[in-house]
Amino acid sequence: MSYQRRIMKELERLKTAPPNSHITLVEANDLETWQIDLEVNNDNPLYTGKTFRLQFIIGPNYPVESPQVQFMPLPARPIPIHPHIYSNGHICLDILGDEWTPVQTVASVCISLQSMLGSNDRDERPPDDERYIKHAPKNPKQTRFVYHDDTV
Repeated sequence: MSYQRRIMKELERLKTAPPNSHITLVEANDLETWQIDLEVNNDNPLYTGKTFRLQFIIGPNYPVESPQVQFMPLPARPIPIHPHIYSNGHICLDILGDEWTPVQTVASVCISLQSMLGSNDRDERPPDDERYIKHAPKNPKQTRFVYHDDTV
């Protein structure tokens, strides 16, 4: 299956049959940049009533390579506070880096992020947040993340 056919199939599935009602495709004007709203679908008080905006930038080597994924700061869509999410929206998640496999999809990444947020009980940023955002590349895939705590 070609890159474009795979992307078009994923896009159509997100439009017509998203994996759950808490994942909403907002914009996908092309096959490269998509915006998706995400809510945590459990009763985690840290995120109740909040919606977060994700941006996916899908490169020509997808699905062999992971997409570039980050939370986008918008007035009504804050960046979630989580020990693996930097205040600039970059996400420290292994499946977005070395643990990516071509079987994963945009939808499966969204589900993983819902799970990551839903199981969090700490209202804090990564310990190196301030230092990281001062020197972070624009593309989070150019970062070699250090996983501080695997329990969150």
